Amino acid sequence: MTEQKEVSPEFAAATTTAQLVEINGNRLAVEVLGPEGAPVIITHHGAPGLGSRAEPRASFGRLADEYRVVVFDARGSGESEGNGEFSHEQWAADIDGLREWIGAETIIMAGGSYGGFMSLEYATRYPERVRALVLRDTAPDNTHAALARANALASDRVVVDMEKFDRIDDGRVRDDDDLRDCWREILPLYDFVYDPEAVERKVAATPYRYEAHNYAFSKNLPNYDLKGVLPGITAPTLVTVGRTDWITPVSCSETIAELIPDARLAIFEKSGHSPQIEEAEAWTATVRAFLAEVIPTSEIPATRE
Repeated sequence: MTEQKEVSPEFAAATTTAQLVEINGNRLAVEVLGPEGAPVIITHHGAPGLGSRAEPRASFGRLADEYRVVVFDARGSGESEGNGEFSHEQWAADIDGLREWIGAETIIMAGGSYGGFMSLEYATRYPERVRALVLRDTAPDNTHAALARANALASDRVVVDMEKFDRIDDGRVRDDDDLRDCWREILPLYDFVYDPEAVERKVAATPYRYEAHNYAFSKNLPNYDLKGVLPGITAPTLVTVGRTDWITPVSCSETIAELIPDARLAIFEKSGHSPQIEEAEAWTATVRAFLAEVIPTSEIPATRE
């Protein structure tokens, strides 16, 4: 019998059932995990137009024994509708709409990669709503783009077609098929250990929504810079990153940890862009220990064995 290899959920369409919840005039695909009454985590996936709730469901879903975990496909991604614009302001407002919908006064905000951008955006736009912040492989501004391009050019894994690289990086892909073609070009750079077969499985599993991708990379990111407001974040913050992350390198996480007062930084030495997958046990233990320090024990349901 041929062994069935599992597709990493980092870039994959969700295979679980969601409910469609109308938030700000747009229906979002949402799942809620964990016990009622537990502290609420809202977690934002990365890669608008490419990502889905599958990744945060797999990673933060591990904490659903103690926390109420809300995962969703952002406006324009996965199974959610794509009405209106895909600005950071709108996506942050959607997060707050989900907070209101789930009935939480305050939340733990979490996200990786572009989901980290949105977690920081939410924490700076709605500071009174954030009780803790968990970030993974992200950046405080768009200077990571130049670092990522340099890392792509220097890669000894593959020779990257830089015309395709620039089109996906600038948000100039023509349609979903073109997005898939450009995506295939850069996927070999993501993991700590390069596996060409795994790349093709991810290409096949990714949900493609080129409009959201183009908007994010052509309109949002050129002006993305939160460095000036990060010192105003008062919520306890954990910043995690893989040592060989090519697209949001360690230096980006170091900058975040330096700017947010008392933030702590955890670097995972055998991970690329996805320590929540490549070092899942250690990453989950780190996040759980952080939350145990900042969330009162009295709020955690006695459901763990």
